[in-house]
Amino acid sequence: MTWDADLDFLASNWTCIWGAGCVGIGDAPAEELGQGCCSIGAELLDDDEAMLIGALAASIDPELFENHDVAAEQGVFADATRGHTKVHDGACIFFNKPGFIGGTGCALHLAAEAEGERPLDWKPSVCWQLPFKVDRTTDTPTLRPWQRTDWGTGGQTMAWCCTERNGTADAYVGDQRVIDSLADEIEALVGHEVFVDLKRRVDARPTD
Repeated sequence: MTWDADLDFLASNWTCIWGAGCVGIGDAPAEELGQGCCSIGAELLDDDEAMLIGALAASIDPELFENHDVAAEQGVFADATRGHTKVHDGACIFFNKPGFIGGTGCALHLAAEAEGERPLDWKPSVCWQLPFKVDRTTDTPTLRPWQRTDWGTGGQTMAWCCTERNGTADAYVGDQRVIDSLADEIEALVGHEVFVDLKRRVDARPTD
């Protein structure tokens, strides 16, 4: 399969700066909340993913899951369709607030690391795929960074979009190229053969 890919982004030094300057995706900068992209919860891919997330939620050590009791009583989904994780107290139910003894951030991410597994195997697809947006609506799928328009009507009022270079904070501060720092995620999205070809193309680009 042939892919279109944003090689400029793959060759860039973008990196997630959650906890190190990320101001979140709300209408106003709120770095102190530490929520990153977790403010609105996660849209789930399909029933299989919902089943996986529900099962994993039940397996997380309560010491790593601040909202464990809420999840046990009310579930982790927004409604009966199980198409979206519940938003609790202003963020995804899996979000541990700054200061939580078990660790700040995604409880699924923390639990995966505690088990010695990859977070991308535990987290909803939309979470581990960020900052990538995959468009499969044409015969040639596209791999590119998210844009404000991808967030829907709320995108234009977000305090910042981390893949832009003119946001409130600048996420292009990594010490590796995206093709290297997010190699597992890219390969999971496009497959091994396409990943190898993309890396070859990025490696062949002239350096400054």
